[in-house]
Amino acid sequence: MNTNTPSARPLPRPLALSLLLAWSSTPFAAAAAETAELPAVTVSASALALGSDAMSTPVTVLAGEDLVLRRDATLGETLAREPGINASPFGAGASRPVIRGMDAARVKLLSDGSEIMDASTVSPDHATVAEPMLAEQIEVLRGPSALAYGGGAIGGVVNVLDRKIPMAVPTRGVEGSIELRGNTAAREAAGAFELTAGSGNFAVHAEGLKRDARDYRVGDGWTGGRRVDGSFNETETGSLGMSWVGARGYLGLAYTHQRNDYGLPGHAHGIEECSVAGNALACPEHEGGEEEHEEEGGVPVVKLDSERWDLRGEYLEPLAGFTRLRVRASHTDYRHHEVEDGAIATTFRNRAHDGRIELEHAPLAGWRGVLGLQGSRRDFRATGEEAYVPPTLTRRNAAFLVEEYTTGDWRFEAGVRREWQAIDVDAAARDRSHDGSSVSLGTVWNFVPGYALGLSLSRAQRLPTAEELYADGLHLATATFERGNADLKAETSHNIDLSLRKTAGDTRFSIGAYRNRVSDFIHARTLDAVEGLQLVEYAQRDAVFTGVEGQIRQRLNAIFGATLFGDYVHARFDGGAGDRDLPRIPAHRVGLRADARWQGWSGELEWYRVGRQDRVADFESDTPGYSIVNLSASYTGRFGAQPWQVYMKAGNLGDELAFSHTSFIKNAAPLMGRNLTLGVRVPF
Repeated sequence: MNTNTPSARPLPRPLALSLLLAWSSTPFAAAAAETAELPAVTVSASALALGSDAMSTPVTVLAGEDLVLRRDATLGETLAREPGINASPFGAGASRPVIRGMDAARVKLLSDGSEIMDASTVSPDHATVAEPMLAEQIEVLRGPSALAYGGGAIGGVVNVLDRKIPMAVPTRGVEGSIELRGNTAAREAAGAFELTAGSGNFAVHAEGLKRDARDYRVGDGWTGGRRVDGSFNETETGSLGMSWVGARGYLGLAYTHQRNDYGLPGHAHGIEECSVAGNALACPEHEGGEEEHEEEGGVPVVKLDSERWDLRGEYLEPLAGFTRLRVRASHTDYRHHEVEDGAIATTFRNRAHDGRIELEHAPLAGWRGVLGLQGSRRDFRATGEEAYVPPTLTRRNAAFLVEEYTTGDWRFEAGVRREWQAIDVDAAARDRSHDGSSVSLGTVWNFVPGYALGLSLSRAQRLPTAEELYADGLHLATATFERGNADLKAETSHNIDLSLRKTAGDTRFSIGAYRNRVSDFIHARTLDAVEGLQLVEYAQRDAVFTGVEGQIRQRLNAIFGATLFGDYVHARFDGGAGDRDLPRIPAHRVGLRADARWQGWSGELEWYRVGRQDRVADFESDTPGYSIVNLSASYTGRFGAQPWQVYMKAGNLGDELAFSHTSFIKNAAPLMGRNLTLGVRVPF
């Protein structure tokens, strides 16, 4: 074993876990998995580096072969098939995760514990800069541990783990992988590599990706044709990192540069001429009606450029009474141009940095915990035709504490967080400051070996964003004229989450139910609508989110297994003048998956049904249900001592015409039709 790897206490992703994940893809792993119980995957974002089975709320972890077969071009689409998780697609270039009906600022995106500070929370047409094809593990969690990353993450936290900064020196001196893939529906070609080398106490890492995807083909029967105009996606990403690794920890720095060009389908031309008088819209009449003036002009293109620096480090036994010190910091220089008819119409710029420091203390009266400090600074500016948000400077600071206590078959978890926010605006509006407190309690009872009952209670506060406070102008991507509200206060979530899990044996399952009542829920209230354009103003009203999610897998024999999965969420405003459903809430979903593993082969056949969504908000249309059939297969073999893997994914085999209710442009950009993906991956 590498003597430069810290040994006094395991790090969140120890070398043993990396070797285990690598071994699990060999031809011998499938048979052994049926006779040995593998340990739960460590969840780095849990603050306490817990196993997934020890969490008080359900957690989703994608790693190894599962991640290879699930990965898509965007983070949202990569996670969209997991129970309780959907995507908010905007063509092929932008898609964020939607967790339990919540998205945008209510879902925190992290890069190995450090916030991803792009502009994707500002608008659904803005891409997130996380690259799934370069990810080592993706985690989705809720509950008390999420407070370590923000009280505003009342939907959940998505943590993308990568290899940018080496945590250990390779035992063989050099290791890495090469992957090539392509698909038919978007005529996509993509390639990625990652390489880590080192000697002594130093290690370096390089990785890169290039993707070229054309407009994608949709299911049969769409009145708009066979392909979505402007749904192309071209991406280039490169990263270079370096670490010093010692016997008790590591410290490293990485630089990442990403360029992304993608189209914005469904762009409505003509509404730029609309004006606002009071609470009413006035739009000029167009000969030929709405359908004709929407087709004028070309599809806008986003040209995104992001530069990011990451600093990561961990040190074991840093001080008396403390077992681990963890440091995360980043600096982001993000900008993207929205180009129309060959000229830059709008530029969005986000210069931001954040930092956090965590100290894990030794057990005190049986309690083990992490205390930490976090701070961030975000300078956001938009210039041009669609600069509907004035320049703002947002500063946030927070302190948090997460503790756990284990006795017998019980594990208890508690978290508390205090946040302060100040926003300076370069406009006539006044500067605003907010603060909030969040607290949560959770417990896991292992009442029978292999069974766990979890309960989580939380009160969390989300502070309003600069866009919600100060927006004032036309937002073409969502066909809205947005008005901010400088009087907004923090929204407060009261959540109860109950889960039951079985983690051993031939039958395994995870089932959860939750109720989340959000006082002063911030939403865009529609005041008027003309020719597809809505006048919206940010307002507050109590809302309730209720739902269930889960999956159950039955091992049929040494080769075959079957899984039943599904989710449901219902979200409504509570009280006031008549209850109303919230917009873009996912429809219920139920599915069945059959899997097989034999020697070096593995495969899945999956069917799921998404129901019709007719519980809609004012000015929102119903979305029909649809059924999807997917098939995947992979083979892992060796050429001499060199392992390799080939895989195939066939999506939407029935070529179903499907519309995502969570999308702002669902009718202009249906989901992808029948699609075949072929790939090869060679680790070394």
